Amino acid sequence: MDRRKIKPLSELNLVDRFLFDETMEDRHCYQNMVSILLEREIELLDRNQTEKELRLSETLRSVRLDVIDADAMGNIYYTEMQKTDTHNLPKRIRYYQAQLDVSLLEPGTINFNMLNDSVFIMVAPFDIFGRGLYRYTFEGVCRECPELSIRDGAVRVFINTNGTNREDFSQEFIDLMKYINCTTPAVAERSNSEKIAEIHRRVEMIRLRERTGVRYMQKWEEIEYARLEGKEEGREEGREEGRLEGLEKGWEEGRRETSLNVIRNLLNKGVDTENICAIVQCEAEIVEKIRSEGGMCNIS
Repeated sequence: MDRRKIKPLSELNLVDRFLFDETMEDRHCYQNMVSILLEREIELLDRNQTEKELRLSETLRSVRLDVIDADAMGNIYYTEMQKTDTHNLPKRIRYYQAQLDVSLLEPGTINFNMLNDSVFIMVAPFDIFGRGLYRYTFEGVCRECPELSIRDGAVRVFINTNGTNREDFSQEFIDLMKYINCTTPAVAERSNSEKIAEIHRRVEMIRLRERTGVRYMQKWEEIEYARLEGKEEGREEGREEGRLEGLEKGWEEGRRETSLNVIRNLLNKGVDTENICAIVQCEAEIVEKIRSEGGMCNIS
């Protein structure tokens, strides 16, 4: 297998999901991350999970949460690292919130006040809302009475690591934004934050740990094998339907069928939209359309 396109583990930044998940497996690192992002001290329980899958039914689309944990009061914090703008992130968070909420109550629960309060945090190196802010916090408020909150316990936070309103945040927060974008010793050392220093020690340990490098390679190979399998399936279908000529004409019929099979295969293996777009070189909207229609739609 050609590995020339693989970004070395040593060059990954926290915006890369693999390094983020590996780092946030450590409760103290995740606690530090959430505390800085929300600018208040959070004390999490020692049971955080990474890449947690929620599947309520075989007929419903599952979701995979990057990191999830709770504090002693039962408040849940779940965080997603998103490197690519798929242009559907607010509704994606809405779906994730719904899946999580349904999973929190035991069957037969009558009192909906038993539902945990939750904070969903999405971290991205781009500005979803285009206002130049580092942080956007959403809670349910009344349009007619802006001072009235619905108080349903659900908070959604979008972090833009490339915001411009530095004056509204602590130096520690600004330092973390820089470190997420460029996860290097030099950036970490320029900060006086012990929380960031602890996160960086974890990052350095991950980079030096042999088994982590093996796991990184295995994950890449799974994605690559899925791509190759899908490509071969597409070739076979193209041959059966006389589309060999189309396979040589970019996004014409045969190429579309090949790419469709690659995307289907990767979706079946649980590969996220960001990685699929990088592998197939297509728009995120195409992947999400195929996902939402059960892999049956055509690429136009």
